[in-house]
Amino acid sequence: MNRKTLLAAAIGLAVAWPVYAANLSELLEMARAADVQFAAARASAVAGLEKSVQGRAGLQPSVTVAANARNNTSQGGTFSGARNYDSGLFSINISQPLYRKANWETYQQGELQALLADQQAKIAEQDLLVRVAKSYFEVLQAQDALSAVQAQKEAFAQQLAQARRSFEVGLSPITDVNETQARHDLTLAQEIAARNDIELKRRTLEKIIDREVPPLALLSESASIDVLPESRLKELLDRAGEGALQVAAGVTNERIARHEVARQVGAQMPTLDLVANISENRNGNFSSVGPSTIKATAVGLEFSMPLPIGQGQVGPSRVREALANLERASHELANSKRQARLDARQAALGVESGGALHRALQRALESAQTQLRSTTRGFEVGVRSRVDVLNAQQQLYATKKDLAASRYQILLAGLQLKAAAGVLTDADLKALDALLKY
Repeated sequence: MNRKTLLAAAIGLAVAWPVYAANLSELLEMARAADVQFAAARASAVAGLEKSVQGRAGLQPSVTVAANARNNTSQGGTFSGARNYDSGLFSINISQPLYRKANWETYQQGELQALLADQQAKIAEQDLLVRVAKSYFEVLQAQDALSAVQAQKEAFAQQLAQARRSFEVGLSPITDVNETQARHDLTLAQEIAARNDIELKRRTLEKIIDREVPPLALLSESASIDVLPESRLKELLDRAGEGALQVAAGVTNERIARHEVARQVGAQMPTLDLVANISENRNGNFSSVGPSTIKATAVGLEFSMPLPIGQGQVGPSRVREALANLERASHELANSKRQARLDARQAALGVESGGALHRALQRALESAQTQLRSTTRGFEVGVRSRVDVLNAQQQLYATKKDLAASRYQILLAGLQLKAAAGVLTDADLKALDALLKY
């Protein structure tokens, strides 16, 4: 088989073999496995779950074991000379809280802190979905912008060649050549900027997935972007104020702050414990009668009452501190609700106005195409200038770029609205996969 045959076979195989293109769901799985921000949030959630275990410990009995063994030397007393003897102690102390207000509030806090850790993990998960989709669409938008600039550059290159030929035969002035050259050079600069923008967007996505960005599935030109009907839009808006994950976390954080106030107040209250002690004390020289071993068992109630004297004066200060922190948590909760409503309104506006903008740009594209055709005919018959043709071409490609960008912005706004309402899931990205072409 000669080289030409091998080359033909390779080209045929490349054409027949499908090119792999990753979709949103696949990028999301890569991000789950590699994104350090998400990994840190998961680790924080695991740590937060331990607060529940730590909180329960204050309600359970505590057991301590103590033991010692000594060799003793003593002189004087009834006996003359030095005496050596061994002694030892072994004891078990058990304490079961019966009434400790502070411990009960700590337990309540631990349960809420574990809940807060779970809520924060869900927030991180939702944030990851939005970041992946945003970076994915930004790469596609940058690629579309580059394609539009390259098409515009090609059109200007053709105009520049025509202007030079016309100038050489005396049919057009040098100003046409200069104007076309300037437009062409500007497009070259725009192409460089567009390529740089693609690289920046790809690097952002690479940071999330920690690998080189694979070829991405493109948004189909025929895909419908009206993925949120009016009724669903209103439902998400109504839900945002209370259903947002950030709001739920704010409610939990405020409840934790309330229990902290109660815990600090409880620390100033009496405590009552059930205590038991079992001990064995062995003394090799306990008395003149010789070594002895004493075993003792004690069971009873232990009452304690802190007094606001000396270090006890710190207690009221801690109560005031907890009250101030509760007020802060309440304000933060109110801010979370307002921010959730604002985010939802902005996202809903992006969906609604984005849809209207998309439809307007579709009409503008049709008008720009018609304008370019009529301007080109006018130039051919001498009633329009080459600058008019350049302006019409530039307007056409700018409209194409804006139209492509509007589609991504609408889809991303829909995801952001669902995130603001706290209902964004993997299924939403899978639904967008159906709009992609491979």
